[in-house]
Parts: sequence; C-alpha cells; structure tokens
Amino acid sequence: MSPEEFAKEFGPEFTNQQPAPIPPTGPYGHPAQPVKTGLTKRGKTALAIGATVIAGGGFLTWQNHTEQAAENEVRAQELAIQQQQIELETLKELNKASAVQEKTQETLDAERQKQIDACIKTDKARVGKQLGVTYSSVLNDCQAKFGSTSSGIQEAASTSSTGDDSSISPGLLLAIAVGGSLVVGVAANRGRKANAA
Repeated sequence: MSPEEFAKEFGPEFTNQQPAPIPPTGPYGHPAQPVKTGLTKRGKTALAIGATVIAGGGFLTWQNHTEQAAENEVRAQELAIQQQQIELETLKELNKASAVQEKTQETLDAERQKQIDACIKTDKARVGKQLGVTYSSVLNDCQAKFGSTSSGIQEAASTSSTGDDSSISPGLLLAIAVGGSLVVGVAANRGRKANAA
C-alpha cells in the first residue's frame, strides 16, 4: 500500500490535527464568563475614596494633637510662672515677718539688758558686805531673774495654738494670705480669658 492510499483510507483517524478547544462551562453547564483580573472601576474608586478619607482623617488628628500639645505646654509654663510668683510672694511675707520678729527680738533684748543693768546697780551695794556675795553671783542672779527672751519667742513661734486659745497663729495668717492671693490670681486670669473670647 502506498502512502497516498493509506492517507485516503485511514487519514481522518491518524492525522496529526488538534481537536477544537472545549469552551469552559459554569457549574450548571452554562458557558462561563471570562474573568478579568484586577479591580473594576467601582472598586478602584472606592479604594481611592477610602485612602483619601483615612489620610485626611489622620492629618486632621495629627494637627489637632499638635495644637493640643502646644496649648498644654503653654498652660504648663503659665502654671509654673504662677507658682513661682506665689513662692516669691510667700518669701516676701516670710521676710517681712522675719524682719518684724528681729526688730521685736532686738527691742526685747535691749529691754532685758536694761532690767539686768538696773538689777546689778541695785544689788551691787551688797558685794563685799554680805557673806558669799560676789559680782558674778549678783550678775548670775539678775540674769536668772529676768531670763532669756530669745528662747521665749522661739517657743512661742514653734508651738501652735491649741485648746481654749482663740488667737490666730502667724503661720495661719500667712496661709490665708497666700490662699487669698491665689484665688484672686485665678479669678483675674479667668476674667482675662473670658474677655479675650
């Protein structure tokens, strides 16, 4: 058999031809739609809007946080300055009270010294006339008689008023003065803020 005869007789069965591709079908035998890769126009638009909202919200949040941080820092500095002013006023009041106390102490010491000198002058006549009386014993007796004024003032300053004593201590007066000045300062500051708004 010649090759031409063979091709005629058995040609359709043994030829090297590719069969036609079978179209893909869906789950129920319907032809499947071709699937496009990537996002649709609607998906791309939604993604762009979402990214814009997130970026804008983040920027506004960051800007608000920066403003709040700056405002808090300014407020902290104002409070520190006010606290320093209060401490300065307290020191001024303490210095005034200390100066008054020193003047009072000097006056009391001078008065005590005058009383001791007067006592020595009156008792000096006994020196050498009575048995065992010397100038130093007269001096010690007069000093013991009129005592030390500095210890009395220190004791009075260190003790607080208790019991039936209805007087107000200098420390309490100082605390009331500082508290009052603080209240006036805060009220003035709020008034200034209210006028600025």
